[in-house]
Amino acid sequence: MKLFECQNCGHLLYFENTACVRCGHSLGYLPGQAQLSALQPAPEAGLWQALGDTDHLYRACANAEHGACNWMVPAGNGEAYCRACRLNRTVPNLGHPERLELWRPLEAAKRRLIYSLLRLGLPVQSKDDDPDKGLAFDFLAAEDSGEPVTTGHANGVVTIDLAEADPVAREQMRTEMTETYRTLLGHFRHEIGHYYWADLVAGTQWQEPCRALFGDERADYGESLQRHYENGPPADWPNRFISAYATAHPWEDFAESWAHYLHIVDTLETAKAFGMTIRARAGTDPILAMEVEFDPYRTADFDALVGAWVPLTAAVNSLNASMGQPDLYPFVLANDVIEKLRFIHRLVREDTAVG
Repeated sequence: MKLFECQNCGHLLYFENTACVRCGHSLGYLPGQAQLSALQPAPEAGLWQALGDTDHLYRACANAEHGACNWMVPAGNGEAYCRACRLNRTVPNLGHPERLELWRPLEAAKRRLIYSLLRLGLPVQSKDDDPDKGLAFDFLAAEDSGEPVTTGHANGVVTIDLAEADPVAREQMRTEMTETYRTLLGHFRHEIGHYYWADLVAGTQWQEPCRALFGDERADYGESLQRHYENGPPADWPNRFISAYATAHPWEDFAESWAHYLHIVDTLETAKAFGMTIRARAGTDPILAMEVEFDPYRTADFDALVGAWVPLTAAVNSLNASMGQPDLYPFVLANDVIEKLRFIHRLVREDTAVG
């Protein structure tokens, strides 16, 4: 994620900010420019002039009234919702304050996901615009439907259980599932991997190379999951998979690898934005040195991504240990895993608009 700067006073801004704490200007994110902009009221009621784009007028996304979105909508396109919120098909009953409080972090995680997809040049269309291949999100609460909610993806619809936004419930689930990592953003990045497998791989020239690397997805999915939950992963899974869950089925391996590719490029962009460099002052291993001198979202050099990622995670994991916290990135990139990530990199670059 990039850092931003107030166009009025030069103060440092972050992606979720809605007002500059130095000068007080309202802020809004302009997805077309990938820019957080200071705003000033336009003469027309309800419209804003963005200091980061003085050629156009904007209005706030309708979800701003719930404190759930800071993205802007071009004034002339007739839409009430921003590009990210138009992807919502179902949201919880916001008449319940507790639902609203849980929905807001879901929206924050989703906007970070959409930021990454747009930065990569991936197709992001709503079901309204493309009923067959479009994307939609259902944010469901079991209390609203009276039925259990399963987080997952099917036919372009990503479903997220609202309970995942409750840190206590999510940690309990992480422990029960013996997972080392479970976050809202991780859910979004994993489930969108299923969506892009169907959109970019299935029935294309990528399908056979994908099968050769991840396995044959025609294996019965339900039986594979049942076998995974009954027997667990194979003993040697760390040598071939990014996570134990990735062993369940080739689709899950692809989705897990996709999620980790997004982890890598976005975190490296954050490291670059902060000017981070790593120079380990012990040992002679050159692998513990890094400086991000490229755009992680745009680079063609996959090896540069991995070369920066390994020392960065070693450093941040050590920082976390110094604070008594678990590893920020509790995963190991084995050679087989690196080749799967390399496949994702090629797929994204060669099958999308990335230059």
